[in-house]
Amino acid sequence: MKAIKEIPGAPAPVGPYSPAVKSGSLVFCSGQIGLDPKTGKLQDGLSAQLSQVLDNLSAVLAASGSSVDLVVMTTIFLADIGDGAYVNEEYAKFVNSENPPARQTIAVKDLPLGALVEISAVAEAN
Repeated sequence: MKAIKEIPGAPAPVGPYSPAVKSGSLVFCSGQIGLDPKTGKLQDGLSAQLSQVLDNLSAVLAASGSSVDLVVMTTIFLADIGDGAYVNEEYAKFVNSENPPARQTIAVKDLPLGALVEISAVAEAN
């Protein structure tokens, strides 16, 4: 097992965890929220947060020796399940459309720093 701690283009963790862990042929990516890696601040609104989440997740995957096309499972956490339709629309543009990953979507009471969306992933390593 190897913790991936330095992620160019993604924010530093907001707690005692690694952004990703590589174990065997798999990469386990911690949940990403819409933090701007340059400012450390949460983006405003669902659209901006989701875009940042997907950018952050892409950076974590790349730094871990993987990519969006190799994602096998995602978990999406939403502060409001009513945002699910919009998130689905944007998420569909992000994932491998020929082989979309397995996924679960969960509505939660709160997310870190008041985020509206968080996404974690498991992917194959290159």
